[in-house]
Amino acid sequence: MNHQFKRKFGAGLALSAGLLGLMSTPAFADDEQLKLMNDDNQWTQPRKDYSNTGYSRLSQINKSNVKKLKLAWTFATGVNRGHEGAPLVVGDIMYVHTAFPNNVYALDLNNDQKIVWSYFPKQDASVQAVLCCDNVNKGLGYGDGKIFLQQNDGVLVALDAKTGKAIWDTKVTDPKSGSSNTNAPHVFKDKVITGCSGGEFGVRCYISAYNIKDGALVWRAYSTGPDEEMLIGKDFNKANPHYSALSVYEDVNGGNKLGGSFKAIPKENLKYPEANLGVRTWLKPQARKDGWQTGGGPTWGWYSYDPALNLMYYGTGNPGTWNPDVRPGDNKWSMTIFARDLDTGVAKWGYQMTPHDEWDYDGMNEVVLWDANGKKLASHFDRNGFGYTFDRTNGTLLVAQKMNPFVNWATSIDMKSGVPIKDPKYSTHQDYNAKGICPSALGVKDEQPSAFSPKTKMFYVPLNHVCMTYEPVESKYVAGQPWVGSTLTMFAGPDGVMGGFMAWNGLTGKSAWYNKEKFSAWGGALVTASDLVFYGTLDRWVKALDAKTGKELWKFQVGSGVVGNAITYGHKGKQYVAVLSGIGGWAGVAMNLGLTNETDGLGAAGGYKELTKYNAAPGGGAMNVFSL
Repeated sequence: MNHQFKRKFGAGLALSAGLLGLMSTPAFADDEQLKLMNDDNQWTQPRKDYSNTGYSRLSQINKSNVKKLKLAWTFATGVNRGHEGAPLVVGDIMYVHTAFPNNVYALDLNNDQKIVWSYFPKQDASVQAVLCCDNVNKGLGYGDGKIFLQQNDGVLVALDAKTGKAIWDTKVTDPKSGSSNTNAPHVFKDKVITGCSGGEFGVRCYISAYNIKDGALVWRAYSTGPDEEMLIGKDFNKANPHYSALSVYEDVNGGNKLGGSFKAIPKENLKYPEANLGVRTWLKPQARKDGWQTGGGPTWGWYSYDPALNLMYYGTGNPGTWNPDVRPGDNKWSMTIFARDLDTGVAKWGYQMTPHDEWDYDGMNEVVLWDANGKKLASHFDRNGFGYTFDRTNGTLLVAQKMNPFVNWATSIDMKSGVPIKDPKYSTHQDYNAKGICPSALGVKDEQPSAFSPKTKMFYVPLNHVCMTYEPVESKYVAGQPWVGSTLTMFAGPDGVMGGFMAWNGLTGKSAWYNKEKFSAWGGALVTASDLVFYGTLDRWVKALDAKTGKELWKFQVGSGVVGNAITYGHKGKQYVAVLSGIGGWAGVAMNLGLTNETDGLGAAGGYKELTKYNAAPGGGAMNVFSL
């Protein structure tokens, strides 16, 4: 395959100093990866680059001509259900993945997208029963001449990129225990990073690094448990030892009883730093002997990497069981942003966003790396409704603001301690139906990744605008069986719609503009050097906006709702925009399965019942490619 730089085009090819600093350090990182990421004609990482920016310097398609964008070609995947993630473009080949059974196709862009090779995994159909939120797979990884597929059944496969022949495979998770995989594998230097799903099954999750050559396990870090199993060293949170406090809340009025809540402890009164918090913050009563052993902390999101610091970044998800009363304590280190040394897995810092989660505000959304004002930064848009910016070298919290005023479970984040100031009115307790909680368990943003432009210094964020009722119930843990322990309903937020899309300033924590969407904007964002933003919607639109104003400049309706991530690439001097369609994910799972009770699909059936007016069910998967 041609890995050489191809002819560039467009006016916006100047790399910002910040992005260049992250993408051009061959002394630290793999030369091939850096060359490929710097060639904007290709798209070789799940989110374009190590930094998770979703940004391309291509600008042939611009604000003056985007209205002429036409459908260039389509490719039906032959698979139904939610098609999350994005294809990869390496040389002249596009690699397309599907929902379960996770088929892979290599399409020849030089020959009318002829199928060069295909790969059909042989997965046991029973794995579908442990995929909580549709049969999704978030995409592929590439490096060392290999395409990496993380199958839903836990098997990580390395395929020869030219032939599709399987080179090696390894078992990452075991569906019999309730664990599975939906994440895209990420290739950083000489390692393949992959995660774990199963927060709704009482799985104790982890993140793993494998050798790119032979699939040997290099390191594994758990989300809960003893420090040695979590790879937490003596210098962990050195710059912010208060992140390692034993408890960040004062138990008020019984805490885990009806009418109880939690009062944030001021930083000067916190007890820190403490060791083995992944065990000690899971208190009695518990549904099992030790809550951390079924502690959840899934890691199924998008990972990022800074070659100069040799640190990789990711988020952990919800604590096991949605009933918070059976797991008093902060429940560390679920709901946490981690920075780990890529070579050893040892954690440099970790910040818990939602201590003692009561709402399933799964914290695994992407961490985007960027530079500004001489600082190395990392930003994260959490399910809990707050947008965060950190100093990525040491975890110092710089910004924590509500993404939208309708967020009500907390009034603010204490910037000295980093602790959310909870509103007791919206706390949840067993056998009590808490009403009007905003956001819903979907979060203000779920897995649909944001994009960052080093040109405008703005983030472009697809959003959910959904609230909920939430009633925890008693639920016994049985290995391999669902362990949710809550029923909920969802409904549109105060704006009267279920979604939105915004531009966000990561230095001030304020939105520059905000557009309403009828449904959640569940398609991942793309931003280009011509100041265009692309994303897809659940009612089948692919849209292009002016990055500076939010004005809609173009839209095209595809065959099924979009939960995939838009990308762009160049071929033979022409720029293309591509996105998978095929409705699903949490928002569409109930529709795909024909569920109609308000609480079915963890609340999605009631909240998104109108999707049936816009989509056939189940959604059919297709690759849609546009050009001028």
